[in-house]
Amino acid sequence: MSNVRYGRRKKRLMGEINVVPYIDVMLVLLVIFMVTAPLLSTGVAVDLPGADAQPLEEDQEPFVLTVDKNGLYYLNDEETPISSNEEIQRQAAIVLAKNPRTPFMVRGDGAVAYAEVVRAMVMLQQAGVDKVGLATTALNQ
Repeated sequence: MSNVRYGRRKKRLMGEINVVPYIDVMLVLLVIFMVTAPLLSTGVAVDLPGADAQPLEEDQEPFVLTVDKNGLYYLNDEETPISSNEEIQRQAAIVLAKNPRTPFMVRGDGAVAYAEVVRAMVMLQQAGVDKVGLATTALNQ
């Protein structure tokens, strides 16, 4: 008998890694992140009145109390309204105690009654805030 093998030959092992599937996954993730990134910066939509004022050049993130057109109050970029004035004052006092230089802003919708914006400013002042700014949109110059 001879040493002749019938059937399959022995395969050589390949010492390379196929990176094409990894590139495909990376591109899919890139598209997903590009689509979802603008959606992450959501907040309460308010129609701010325009004003010819200079923007603040603060290095710190401001504490923002938003008043929407229905007179509901929102803190920073949260999407759920704050139901009690005490909660707003408590949150403002905590931020003020951590950093007294934090800028405090009120974003009032242009369609809301002026009294609601004043009420928001009073709530912040009762929490110990000395200066409260009003957020506006810039007018075209």
